Amino acid sequence: MGAAQRPLLLYRMANPISDRNTSLETAERSSFGFTIQPPPGKSGLLRAHGPEPSLLFGQVYLIRTLFPAFGVGLHQAEIGIIGGSGLYAMPGLSNPQQLEVTTPFGDPSDVFIAGELEGRQVVFLARHGRGHRILPTDLNFRANIFAMKKLGVERIISVSAVGSLKLEHKPTEFVVPDQFIDRTTLRRSTFFGDGIVGHVSFGDPVCATVAKAIQHGAENAGVVAKSGGVYVCIEGPQFSTRAESNLYRSWGADIIGMTNLQEAKLAREAEICYATMAMVTDYDCWHEGHDSVSIDQVVAVLHQNSANAAMAVRAAVAAMPRERTCACATALQFAILTSPEAIPAATRSKLDLLLGKYSS
Repeated sequence: MGAAQRPLLLYRMANPISDRNTSLETAERSSFGFTIQPPPGKSGLLRAHGPEPSLLFGQVYLIRTLFPAFGVGLHQAEIGIIGGSGLYAMPGLSNPQQLEVTTPFGDPSDVFIAGELEGRQVVFLARHGRGHRILPTDLNFRANIFAMKKLGVERIISVSAVGSLKLEHKPTEFVVPDQFIDRTTLRRSTFFGDGIVGHVSFGDPVCATVAKAIQHGAENAGVVAKSGGVYVCIEGPQFSTRAESNLYRSWGADIIGMTNLQEAKLAREAEICYATMAMVTDYDCWHEGHDSVSIDQVVAVLHQNSANAAMAVRAAVAAMPRERTCACATALQFAILTSPEAIPAATRSKLDLLLGKYSS
């Protein structure tokens, strides 16, 4: 990597910025930032956006110094874990670091927690933010997946709470779906647009390699897990009507949730392998006993599922092959229809992280 492409070290341990004005101006012009939180006993946060930062010690801030700012990968992890309802942290991480990433699509749901799990480098993101503060519709799916790509992630394990549409999928059991049905209406599910058109293959929306590792992980954790099935993704935040629930059942769908389809679509566009670990919390409203289920019962199942998911994810990470041989890694190879000379420079720059390897 040439000198002009190296990240600029704006702040280092016990060493203040030597040229305050120049460094801060560079930070303010940047469209991408990456932060490693200080060690215990230190404080301070240097951001590229927002109020002028104070010059405190203990922070490393990496920033791309040469336009395009979006084209440099940070290669912090190989496996990404997205935690859904009930799973807001990943137990067992060694050498955890808190990473803050911004993207050309805005900010992700929360900071990323990077560390080592079962000898593999992973990053964890709480999908709805810590404290569960972001509605499904308001999730910035593009930022979440782009940030994963930025951090070097090649595979994503997505953990999600779902309702069951079949009697055979019982609360506390897991499902590893291999198909999706989209019933959302208000979400951006693509990185393309703004002068570039791309169409990726999505007939098989789940990476079989990751799904197999998840299945192994669940079984290793002693959890009943069904391989395959159809996940219906609804807009929310309201749950289904009984008529809708029965309609989805007539389609042969297995489970119902509000988040995973957009992640799967964007992961495919980012050439990241993706699969879902769906945790069944209760039967959807089609079930005759649905109305008698209390919130306390659902919460108890959610907590049990989260504990099981943490064990299952750990085992899935351990089982994940180190080499990628699936087609996910080349999903964009023939996907772009726009003539290269017709792609606006700003769009080309924004998507360089995704398309750069095909432009040479």
